[in-house]
Amino acid sequence: MHALVRRLYPLCRSITGDGVRETLRIIGEDLSLDVTEVPTGAQVFDWTVPQEWTIRDAYIADATGRRVVDFAASNLHVVGYSEPVSARMPLAELRPHLHTLPEHPEWIPYRTSYYQRDWGFCLSQRTLDALEQHGDDATYDVHIDSDLADGHLTYAEHVVPGQVSDEVIISCHICHPSLANDNLAGIAVASQLARHLARETPRYTYRFLFVPGTIGSITWLARNQHRVDRIAHGLVLACAGDRGQLTYKRSRRGNAGIDRAAEHVLSTSQRPHRVVDFSPYGYDERQYCSPGFNLGVGCLTRTPYAAYPEYHTSADNPDFVTAEAMADTLAACRETLAVLDRDRRYVNLNPHCEPQLGKRGLYDALGGRSDAKQAQLAMLWVLNYSDGGHSLLDIAERAQLPFDAITAAADALLAAELVTE
Repeated sequence: MHALVRRLYPLCRSITGDGVRETLRIIGEDLSLDVTEVPTGAQVFDWTVPQEWTIRDAYIADATGRRVVDFAASNLHVVGYSEPVSARMPLAELRPHLHTLPEHPEWIPYRTSYYQRDWGFCLSQRTLDALEQHGDDATYDVHIDSDLADGHLTYAEHVVPGQVSDEVIISCHICHPSLANDNLAGIAVASQLARHLARETPRYTYRFLFVPGTIGSITWLARNQHRVDRIAHGLVLACAGDRGQLTYKRSRRGNAGIDRAAEHVLSTSQRPHRVVDFSPYGYDERQYCSPGFNLGVGCLTRTPYAAYPEYHTSADNPDFVTAEAMADTLAACRETLAVLDRDRRYVNLNPHCEPQLGKRGLYDALGGRSDAKQAQLAMLWVLNYSDGGHSLLDIAERAQLPFDAITAAADALLAAELVTE
């Protein structure tokens, strides 16, 4: 996963353009992708697919011709969707188009102007301080070689077929340039998760969405309203690789299946974690959970949106994310989806008092196990609550036992013909 982050990091991505296409091409080396291109001007609910942005070069050069800010050195140096400009101007005129982070003087910020025509440069405060030493009258050559023209918005899907047509969507955004945690780590975890699921025979069909942030999910929803009724659960992945603890953000419903599964996994795994309520601010969960859809889609991150200093800066680089953190995020995803995939309701076939487990060899099977007491309790809980009205997750929550212990008990009782699905 970390190798994929490093490979994708240099690409200049935006909500449209060849950077997105190249990113999808690389992801598609390991996953079969169904790529969709939606033309500029297409109406998607209250939004319109924007023009496609292409950038080739950009710089600010001093009087000697030296590039003091250079897009070739970092694609964060240019405000995303900057319109073309070629001019000579004094620093006083240029300054309103310059963006820095005074509190972090070595870092370059990430800024965009997707829906309002503008142009600008992002640079370190240290660089701006050096320019200001020459005074407001010092002139600079300012050049942005870019195009805004009719084109397409590009997104991709990967489907892992399941035993049923009900779907779980896993969504990540692919629109940011060189930001390792805020989108590349999520892409890497999603890609690895898809490969893992393909090696199994999942119950649900899993649909992975690689979409530009906001406009991408809006476009996908607008074009897939016929599929929305099939979406049983969903998860947005972002900020998946920093060293912070896992954070799960509930869906708008607050108690959707994905909410309960994620909270159960995080609480019983003893991972340091936080669970926060839904708010209409953050990543694409706010589109999937908009009131017209109100899908059961939560969001899994490590440190949340905008809550770490490196967020949307050049400090969010491949060294900021770790293989261990991404592996932990992946494990939490796998465990959560396993709960969703294995959750069933059972009926006790011997409901009048407890059945004798010993004569069926169920107690003998526990002999010598370090978790024998937990396994025995799990069997008793499953027997007592297998009334057709309680799912295995209901039972695990009520018993405060790990979901794996409850499913193991259900499997043993099913084999002994004491319960039926």
